[in-house]
Amino acid sequence: MSTHANIAFIGLGVMGGPMAGHLARAGMTVTAYNRSPERAAKWREVWAEEGLSVTFAATPAEAASGAHAVLTCVGNDKDLAEILMGQGGVLDAMAHGALLIDHTTVSADMARRLASECAARGLGAVDAPVSGGEAGAVNGQLAIMCGGSEKDMARAVPIMQPYAKAITHVGPAGAGQTAKMANQMCIAGVLAGLAEAIRLAEAAGLDLAKTYKAISGGAAQSWQMNNRWASMAAGEFDFGFAIDWMRKDLGYALDEARRLGLSAPVTALVDQFYADVQAAGGGRKDTSALITRLPQKPAPKES
Repeated sequence: MSTHANIAFIGLGVMGGPMAGHLARAGMTVTAYNRSPERAAKWREVWAEEGLSVTFAATPAEAASGAHAVLTCVGNDKDLAEILMGQGGVLDAMAHGALLIDHTTVSADMARRLASECAARGLGAVDAPVSGGEAGAVNGQLAIMCGGSEKDMARAVPIMQPYAKAITHVGPAGAGQTAKMANQMCIAGVLAGLAEAIRLAEAAGLDLAKTYKAISGGAAQSWQMNNRWASMAAGEFDFGFAIDWMRKDLGYALDEARRLGLSAPVTALVDQFYADVQAAGGGRKDTSALITRLPQKPAPKES
């Protein structure tokens, strides 16, 4: 794919906005669309200050018309279906032979359905959910897990490279979304353990910085520990990926597990822990706010 390719990017949220900017910096011709005019205006200002040339479309179909590839990064199955397959939808506006790259985290069923709809229209399709959070999107360091054909992947990789640290072709349509489910299950489980570990160290009166140093160099080390230990201990939960979105993702994972006849008791339990935080008004906080569900116990007094 030429760096001068015409790209449509639909969905300028916490993740999509930075990703679209990376495409423009890489020399691609980008036409953007976002349902919220306010967010679109924000990105228009940001990119204008940087000197980037991005065209804004009035509708998703207008953005997709004439594009070599259409990239989507919206909310959920319903949002994606409405934008792509609703009346005046994107798929009908795409030129024959164009490529759809969906970065939304949706169900594997939706990814397979999209692949079928695209094939019937002579379009390519890759499901390509991402991991790395807002920082990964801003810094162009996302891990992208993909489902689709070898032919479509070969076309998609050069487009995604400006914002990727790693791109992995996992398997056929839906495989990328299933890998993302596994990714979210791992994150949720680690954060639950991390929250309990911090509360234990606090209650025992340990120095949290020294405790982190003691355990982060061994088998307990993880990305979440390295990046969220201090902020969780400090009660800081503004890092972009909200609990509301994590619960959506875990819901897809649990549905897929049931479809496959599998038990996922840890994921189901942590999902309920997140539901508790939501009920307490924490749905828009970062996923590390799971620790707020655990009361902070005073450290023992020295005798």
